[in-house]
Amino acid sequence: MSGNDAVARGLYEAGCRLVSSYPGTPSTEITESAATYDEIKAEWAPNEKVAMEVAFGASLAGGRSFCGMKHVGLNVAADPLFTLSYTGVNGGMVICVADDPGMHSSQNEQDSRHYARAAKVPMLEPSDSAEALAFTKEAYEISEKFDTPVILRMCTRVSHSRSIVETADRVEKQLVNYEKRPEKYIMMPGYAKRRHPIVEERTRALVAYAETSPLNRWEKGDGKLGVVTSGTSYQYVREALGDSVSILKLGMVHPLPEKLILDFAASVEKLAVVEELDGVIEAHLRSLGLSPIGKDTFSLIGELSANTVAAALGGSVPAHRDLDEALPMRPPVMCAGCPHRGLFYTLAKKKITVMGDIGCYTLGAQPPLSAMDATICMGASVSSLHGFNKIRGEESEGKTVAVIGDSTFMHSGMTGLVNVAYNATNSTVIILDNSITGMTGHQDNPTTGRNLKGEPAAKVDLEALCHALGIARVRVVDPYDLATCDTAITEELAVAEPSVIISRRPCVLLKSVKAKPAVRVNPDKCRACRACMKLGCPAISMKDGRAVIDSTLCTGCTVCTQLCRFDAFEQGEA
Repeated sequence: MSGNDAVARGLYEAGCRLVSSYPGTPSTEITESAATYDEIKAEWAPNEKVAMEVAFGASLAGGRSFCGMKHVGLNVAADPLFTLSYTGVNGGMVICVADDPGMHSSQNEQDSRHYARAAKVPMLEPSDSAEALAFTKEAYEISEKFDTPVILRMCTRVSHSRSIVETADRVEKQLVNYEKRPEKYIMMPGYAKRRHPIVEERTRALVAYAETSPLNRWEKGDGKLGVVTSGTSYQYVREALGDSVSILKLGMVHPLPEKLILDFAASVEKLAVVEELDGVIEAHLRSLGLSPIGKDTFSLIGELSANTVAAALGGSVPAHRDLDEALPMRPPVMCAGCPHRGLFYTLAKKKITVMGDIGCYTLGAQPPLSAMDATICMGASVSSLHGFNKIRGEESEGKTVAVIGDSTFMHSGMTGLVNVAYNATNSTVIILDNSITGMTGHQDNPTTGRNLKGEPAAKVDLEALCHALGIARVRVVDPYDLATCDTAITEELAVAEPSVIISRRPCVLLKSVKAKPAVRVNPDKCRACRACMKLGCPAISMKDGRAVIDSTLCTGCTVCTQLCRFDAFEQGEA
């Protein structure tokens, strides 16, 4: 199984009753896989904060619950997380956060272990699929034994790699009785003050647990070198250094043991800490008076590898691990026929300043479109536009927009739009409605009319919603129609009030969308003006001084035909 599938299997075997998540690479497949088990009520939430609060409600009701997210999603869910540390749980509650060292699909590579330390909740970190399954089940036991939510930390390599697991039957857990306990679950100051000492006592109990827990494993070697490590870094250490090195593999990365680490350090001649991103384990060792090799040797940036471990600590890896030549770059691009391309082309042509957001459309920042000025986090485009226009006023209001996807708008764009209406800037927001959550692999959201299991669900009417949020001017355009897009943007930027343009066209990769016959280029008409190349469509290239179209990529969107002044682009026949 993949690591993500193994977590989902662990949820099933542990008797988890409810899963609520927001899709985010590399965590998405956990929830998709959990949805295949009929015994689990699995659903997509509008955002990670909602997902965590839903999981808390299920826990409060006495059932085992789960919520999953990527590392930046935990930022969104941090508000309930810190207070859930005080309330504790009723039924077991597990929170999975998947970090992305190397930023394969993320805007930063923050280290989520800091959240466990700051919120004072235990965190487990598996190093392969078998541990992903086992640690998920153990997390529920810890949650219920110590009355705490438990964070399971995954990372891209563990989430998406595959290894052998042994499965077991599901163990149904009886619902824990719900009792009204305001002193435990109502976190007003008077009650919260009484809960904080309980959190500190729990941490001390968890440290004692960590000293002898099988989650932390001492693998004895020849005693010359000892390595303290965790997660995927353990795999690199084993591959690079073999069986001779002593390893203290930490499966519980918060709270960390003390005596166990000191005993391990005393048993070796030289001590090192191998961990990706920040020196969290290293700082703990230094607080115990130890002086390990750590971030003075290993980078704070990006992923580690067996090669980097071997280079630093004197091991070796098979020769085939070293590539003789660099792999060619494959920068991400919007797909051929992507409905966002026409809209971004229009914005670039008109030299519009664009506040961007998180999703497929972030690729509009790539050349040749280069149609984006800033991207921060989910929902930030709308709020940033408002702040930008507040400062620059009429100078920017007529030439600055925000772009945001339909799923991202439901995630955290709505409140920004309320702010635009309430605090009154002449801001134009463009909602790129492609009828799906695209970047993470086509998950449904509240605007699609289907839930996670593909069943019919309430469908949010974006036009009505924008009106209800205080926006009077709302219009819909087809991004394949460049002239209409140009007119809409020009007119909405000219008015002295907030407005919304909904650019609506389903993602071309949806199974329900049938591609049209590919466009072809008449070489006798092509003048090599390269106007078509300004679209950045991967189906279009230049060959022998003329534009050509790859018919295996072209979806027949015909946006390119609207750019050619010489009518060289011709629609094919079905």
